[in-house]
Amino acid sequence: MDIFHKHMTGRTGCGCADLTRPAQECGEEDKSQLQRKDRSIQFRMLYSRPMRLPFILVVFLICCCASLTCAQTPTQPTTVAIPDYSGMYSFVKEGEFIQITLEDKGNVSGFISRYGDSDNDKGAFLDQFIKSGTSNGKQVSFTTETVHGVTYRFEGVFDRGPGKKPQDEAYFVVRGTLTKNTGSPDGKNTTTQTRQVEFRSFPRDADSPQ
Repeated sequence: MDIFHKHMTGRTGCGCADLTRPAQECGEEDKSQLQRKDRSIQFRMLYSRPMRLPFILVVFLICCCASLTCAQTPTQPTTVAIPDYSGMYSFVKEGEFIQITLEDKGNVSGFISRYGDSDNDKGAFLDQFIKSGTSNGKQVSFTTETVHGVTYRFEGVFDRGPGKKPQDEAYFVVRGTLTKNTGSPDGKNTTTQTRQVEFRSFPRDADSPQ
């Protein structure tokens, strides 16, 4: 009888040990097991090494394209505000000064107030206006009109000085080369003197633009 029971168990399609279970239930169980096996096989195939390689290559290519796109995107230049260097500065001698005004389109105007040093004007206070000048922000150059045979030409740059705030002396400085051309009374000869100078800004009012 035991032998007959084992034989009958092995003949069932669902592998069920209980012969009393309906054949429909055994068939549904076999179908469910087959579906789970199919999903397991599909999962292993999807994540197997041969299948992972194309997937990794696609991800790599997408990352490379994104990097190239970012590299080709132009970056916006950072705009740095240029200070207003216009103002009054010291000049060559104590008590002398120069007014430098930076205008639109890079033009420069102003004047020099200085002591005369010739025999005819020695000790007199002379105003000598800037005839032409240009500036691109920090660099500046100008030429003055001729007064009593003297003409000045300057080329230099603006910079920050030792002053801590605009209301301090030397908050800005202008450094460069000052050339003085002095003509003889008869106009036949010209003497040229060149020197390196540093002019310091005068203290500004609290409400003056910085």
